[in-house]
Amino acid sequence: MEGDAGHAGRARVSARKDAISFDEFLRLEILVGTVLSAEPFPEARKPAFKLELDFGEPVGVLRSSAQLTRRYTAEGLVGTRVLAVVNFPKKRIAGFASECLVLGVVNPDDPADIVLVRPDHAESVGWELG
Repeated sequence: MEGDAGHAGRARVSARKDAISFDEFLRLEILVGTVLSAEPFPEARKPAFKLELDFGEPVGVLRSSAQLTRRYTAEGLVGTRVLAVVNFPKKRIAGFASECLVLGVVNPDDPADIVLVRPDHAESVGWELG
């Protein structure tokens, strides 16, 4: 396959994104949070969950819509630690105010297949990526 760089079975290759400065990266506030609750979000255009996440003080509890239904169940997400961007503006999704962006890696062959980025130490809740 042209442009495939020898990766058998890969349907597409992601294009590189424009470079940003380190200062631009530092503007993102990416924190560790714990999923307090998760429920199906049938009103969303794509299969998703409504999540409540606790980031500790001073951020507290925020809500997010996350398209994680391929690999995760609502019950299985509760108690999970995740990374999320907490300083984006709120976004309305099917009438739901999403206040943060939960981070995951996306399968290049299937954009609906997302794996969460999950810190593995409980004491890291509220810590910033750096």
